[in-house]
Amino acid sequence: MTKIISTPHAPAAIGPYSQAVVSQGFAFLSGQIPLDPSTGQVIDGDIAQQTQRVLENLKAVLESCGASLDKVVKTTVYLKDMGEFARMNEVYARYFPENPPARATVEAARLPRDVRVEIDCIAAVD
Repeated sequence: MTKIISTPHAPAAIGPYSQAVVSQGFAFLSGQIPLDPSTGQVIDGDIAQQTQRVLENLKAVLESCGASLDKVVKTTVYLKDMGEFARMNEVYARYFPENPPARATVEAARLPRDVRVEIDCIAAVD
C-alpha cells in the first residue's frame, strides 16, 4: 500500500509532486529547499542557515511519515557551489551525529528558486 504524505509543518509542494510517499516500509521524501513553511518564501541566509532550514523541513515531513532523522538511510545533497560543502557539512553533521545515512553530494548548475542547497532522503518507517 502506498500513502501520500502532506504536512503544513513543511513547505507545500510547488509542483506536481508529493512531499513524501510511504511505501513498503520506507518514506521517500522529495527534495526540500530552504523555504519558510509559514510564508513559502526562501529564507535569507548563507549556506549554513539554508542547510538548517532544509533539514528542519525534512524533519517535519519525516515526522508526518512516522519516521525521524535517525531512521534516514540515504540522502542526496544538491549544492549550488561545491565550495560551500564544508559549511553545509558542519550543519548536516549536527542533524546526523551518530550512524549517519549513506549520502551523495553533487553540485547542480541551478536549483529551484536559485537556492544554495536542496536535500532529499529515504527513511525507514516502523
